[in-house]
Order: sequence, then C-alpha cells, then structure tokens
Amino acid sequence: MKYYLKLGFVLLIITVIASGILAFINSFTEPIIKFNEQKQKEEARREVHPEAASFDSIGTINNETITVYAARAENDSLIGYTFLAVKYGYSSDVKTMVGLRSDLSINKIKIISQAETPGLGANCTKPEFQEKFSNLKYDNLLVDKDGGNITSITGATITTRTITNSIKEAFDNLDPVLKNTKTEEVTE
Repeated sequence: MKYYLKLGFVLLIITVIASGILAFINSFTEPIIKFNEQKQKEEARREVHPEAASFDSIGTINNETITVYAARAENDSLIGYTFLAVKYGYSSDVKTMVGLRSDLSINKIKIISQAETPGLGANCTKPEFQEKFSNLKYDNLLVDKDGGNITSITGATITTRTITNSIKEAFDNLDPVLKNTKTEEVTE
C-alpha cells in the first residue's frame, strides 16, 4: 500500500511540474500565435479585396464573434466588405475570408484555416475551387446537389456545403451592419 501511495505522489509531482512548464511556455507563445492569426486575417482581407487601400471595422455579427470590415479605396470610397465565415466541416472548423463588393456579390473567397481530409475536403484550398464563388450573390449560394451553381468537391460534399452555408449564415446577419454603413456613407 505504501508503495502505491509513493508511486501516486511521484506521478502527481511530475504532472504538476510538467503542467507548470507548459503553462510557462504558453504564456510566451500565446501572444505570438494571436499576432500571427491576426496577420493571416489581414493578408486574407487584402487577397479578397486587393484593390482596397484600407479596412475599417464597421460592426460585428453572430453574437459578436465575427467582425465585418469595410474595404475602402485610396479616396476613402466604399469598395465592399470583408468578414470571416466559420463553420465546422467534416473534421474541423473551416475558416473562410469573404470579400463582398458593394452590390453584395462575392468578389473572392480565401480559405485561411481547415483540417479536412487530405486529398478530399482539403482541396477546398485550391484556387480553382475558391474561384467558383466569385460573382455569386446570396441567392446563388447553393451546392450543385441542392440545385445551385457551386460544383461540389468530389468526395467532399460536406466540406463544400460547410463553406457555402457558413457564407450564407453570415449573409443572413449582415443586414443591420450594412444599413449602418450605408447610412454613414449618405450622411458624410
């Protein structure tokens, strides 16, 4: 009995020390990780709206989990909007940066994070898949198997639907934020 108590105590000490070391290392790496995630989002915004000179935060949607940005030209005129659409796919969250034009058609999308099945759902990062969303409006955001124009990735219909539905869900919540922006544009 004494042996098992001693063994348990040694394991407890090792666990506490290992946890402390991990917490210490995490305190240094967490800010770096957050900085890199923010940088990745900024680069994705520039990719979905390359003609924009600046991006201004104009509001939040989905219980304040998604920030919507206005993309502005050099002369400060409104070009469109960007937001991050997130939804769980087949095996992971799929994060999609969406660039909208001012007429609310999709300028471009960029998958910035996913861990879907390699060779199947992971093909959503290929440019030829992402280009299928360009120029589409809300009403056309349907997968081909649901009567839409977006051809599903072979063997990865769930991932294709995830991306499409995440964009549609964000669209559903955009209206109040966009009304505020258009009101500001008129009053300036």
